[in-house]
Amino acid sequence: MKSPAQFRGYSVEDLGPVIALCSGEDWPAYTSDPSRAHSVFTAPGVMSVVGKIDSEVIAFAYFQTDGAIQAHLSLLVVAPSRRRDGVARDLLTYAFERLGVKRVDLITSTAQDSIARYPIRSGRVFGSIRERLTREIVAAGTMM
Repeated sequence: MKSPAQFRGYSVEDLGPVIALCSGEDWPAYTSDPSRAHSVFTAPGVMSVVGKIDSEVIAFAYFQTDGAIQAHLSLLVVAPSRRRDGVARDLLTYAFERLGVKRVDLITSTAQDSIARYPIRSGRVFGSIRERLTREIVAAGTMM
């Protein structure tokens, strides 16, 4: 199922809605100093993306990347009312296509319920998401 969201790169006008999404998750590292958060989201080697429906920001992710081999998914948040609609999957697909990398890594200690359906070894999701995204992107004719 394709989500109804549209995706694009993050810009400063998205800061307020992104901080609100982070506030809803109780992530004070971002909410305590929005100016610092904006600096993180726009730092060299970082790619940040938003998902919107109409004019509402309903999803956000940022990645730290070398731009060639790997990226690390540092933050992913979807508005509670839009979860389980395919928004996160489509946002990750959008970002993966633009990162120019071979893989995206994720290490988490707070999302066990969300990743429980993927094979896990030593606290890491190995390949499942990347392989599925790669298959979907190849099938859509947008990669390789």
